[in-house]
Amino acid sequence: MIRALTRFSTRHAWKVIALWAVLGIGLGVLSPMLISRVTQSQSGDFLPSSYDSAAALRIAEEQFGVKPDATTVTVLVARTDGKALTAADQQRIEAEAAKLGQRRVVMPRKDDEPEFLVPDHSQTPRVAPAMVAPDRTFELLSAELTGSASDEGVQKVYRAFRDGARAQFDEAGMRTGFTGGLAEAADTSDANRTAAAVGGALVVGLIVLLNVLVFRSVLAAVLPMLAVTMISGAATGAVAGAAALTGLKLDTSTPGLIAVVLLGIGIDYLLFLLFRFREHLRARPDQPAREAAAEVSGRVGTAITSAALTIVAAFATLGVASFGQFRSLGPAIAVAVLVMLLGSLTLMPALLAACGRRMFWPSRSLRREPREGVSARFGALIARRPLAMLVASVALLGALAAGMTGIRMDYGQGGDSGTAAAATATEISRALPAGVSDPTTVYVTATDGAALDARRLDGLSRALGQVEGVGQVGGTVLNADHRAARIDLFLTVDPQSQRARDLASGPVRAAVAAHTPAGTSAHVGGTAAIFADISEAVDHDLAVVFPVAAALIALILLLLLRSLLAPVVLMLAVGLGFAATLGAATLVFQHLLDKPGVSFTLPLVLFLFVVALGTDYNILITDRIREEMQHPGPVRAAVARAVRHTTPAIATAGLVLAGSFATLATTPGSEQVAFAMTLGILLSALVLSLVLVPALAALLGRSLWWPLRATPRHTPGGHGHASGGYAPIGHAADGYVPGGHAPNGHVPGGHVPDGYGPTGQAPGAHTPGPERTSVL
Repeated sequence: MIRALTRFSTRHAWKVIALWAVLGIGLGVLSPMLISRVTQSQSGDFLPSSYDSAAALRIAEEQFGVKPDATTVTVLVARTDGKALTAADQQRIEAEAAKLGQRRVVMPRKDDEPEFLVPDHSQTPRVAPAMVAPDRTFELLSAELTGSASDEGVQKVYRAFRDGARAQFDEAGMRTGFTGGLAEAADTSDANRTAAAVGGALVVGLIVLLNVLVFRSVLAAVLPMLAVTMISGAATGAVAGAAALTGLKLDTSTPGLIAVVLLGIGIDYLLFLLFRFREHLRARPDQPAREAAAEVSGRVGTAITSAALTIVAAFATLGVASFGQFRSLGPAIAVAVLVMLLGSLTLMPALLAACGRRMFWPSRSLRREPREGVSARFGALIARRPLAMLVASVALLGALAAGMTGIRMDYGQGGDSGTAAAATATEISRALPAGVSDPTTVYVTATDGAALDARRLDGLSRALGQVEGVGQVGGTVLNADHRAARIDLFLTVDPQSQRARDLASGPVRAAVAAHTPAGTSAHVGGTAAIFADISEAVDHDLAVVFPVAAALIALILLLLLRSLLAPVVLMLAVGLGFAATLGAATLVFQHLLDKPGVSFTLPLVLFLFVVALGTDYNILITDRIREEMQHPGPVRAAVARAVRHTTPAIATAGLVLAGSFATLATTPGSEQVAFAMTLGILLSALVLSLVLVPALAALLGRSLWWPLRATPRHTPGGHGHASGGYAPIGHAADGYVPGGHAPNGHVPGGHVPDGYGPTGQAPGAHTPGPERTSVL
């Protein structure tokens, strides 16, 4: 099926290219609008309904009219001279607040921005006085906006509201400050805007530069980016469409993560094809380029399909997660990767067929065999000293893995970010409890049919006020029919800190359970309670998803490699790589930078990405090792040839993918993920795939394929035969000439003489030219 698909694509190259161009550009333009309809921003909405904070959210929405996508901005208003507010000042502030609550805030748009493509978040905020500081140095207003704090359109509305409110209070002789999740997100986005743009440009520049250095070609440098961009546009549209059809809601961070993943793996797959295509053209200079493209795409397409399906299987296991953010991330990335796989098997072969040998213009490398370079010497080193290389790589990975000692999960986003919003929050905390702008809330509902009143809940309020860490208890607020009540608790600690989560899930819930009046039920909500429940859900998901994902990946490797021992070797290798990466992240962020711990999403996301993407590279090197072992000659010479020919492709692909993940560092709150993913990919590509796995293959020999054996193949006439029906890549340098025959005629028995040097070359079979294959 794969070969049929690639043959069709190379036979109808321009039609396939045109189809992808229409799909990619069309869906890419529409994707912002499509994605906005299937995302949600509240973390609590991803919790199963059985959790206490999820029940509190339902009561807030159903009984108190709280919008599920509402976000609150706290506005601090104070005198410019620093004096205490007078009664007249307070009246003026509340009058200006009433004006703000009646004014519609229009979302700013660019002049050339089509209105139908970008959702309009224009709205009229709900503004109301909240409280006055005990020393009367400031008054707080509560402004409720609708929409995700990470949505650029909502941030534009907030900036317009902030600027308008600031100007309005300036005229009244007052100064203002703004804080809350939306204010922090907008300020952080503004502070990181330049870094994000520079980071994106650097990744594109890295990809183009690496391709220029490796292929010395204009088309080979530019086409990968254009192809991946078209496929990514179609993939994003497919994800949005699938989410809309199934009712699945995505987290607001998912589209950005998908874009990074697709850029990385898309460039990887095209690089694998380009390297193989170039070496095939060297080996068969007289073969038509279209025929060569079909042959290479069919052969490499099998490995690419296996690698992509490994990623799909790994992320599909998130479907069994209880936390909705994970449960939606898995299918979304799986769909996107499947679209990228389809593009790799259709658009990329079509580009090879359409460009032919012009793909590598103006380089003359197709006309000459490359000299023995760094890759050949590296392969020779591994073949000559496999045990030493194995011990060195295991020691490195083991040392990094030791960093996991004492690992802690961090579920918060607290801390001083240095933004204006953080400065305002600090000013508020000097006079009021730290949780005043983000209270922990107890919701009480009547279960006996009787109406609630404040006196009935006085005992609960007093008990909550006696809990250590609760700075202030708000008044009891009843809903319209008096069947539900709300009690706000203002904690003395940052509501996004570990201490707040421990407080909400421990003493506060214990007090609620002990003092809830008969005939009522109570639930604890708010940021601290939500993240406490998320921590429990994540712990459950880690215990379920890890073994299921590992089992599925092992099954794919078993079916692909048709061996019992090889999948075990690869799974142990990627497992060690995962432990090393998580250990390094723990060492850097928790132990060296003294963070509260590693991000709660890091272990699961890291496991899936490092195991799945790391297995990609292992599949490619293992597939090439098996192919080379099917040729006559010593096992270690086969390993040396495999490393020699795959090192440029895997090293370049690893650098590209690592660079893609490094750009996540410009996204607020993603520094740990960026560091860990970048390091994990580099370890997977450069240590696991190019050192550890080949060293094990050299030591285990053909027994690696037990219970089958990769025995050498022979043609009826006794000539060495290449697997897959054609000669291996670079076979002239390996002692083969086009057609798969040994040099200078065939040797009796079909074997190449045992005169291979450390790189696996037959004596005299190499014709050095002035150009190298790669700078790597």
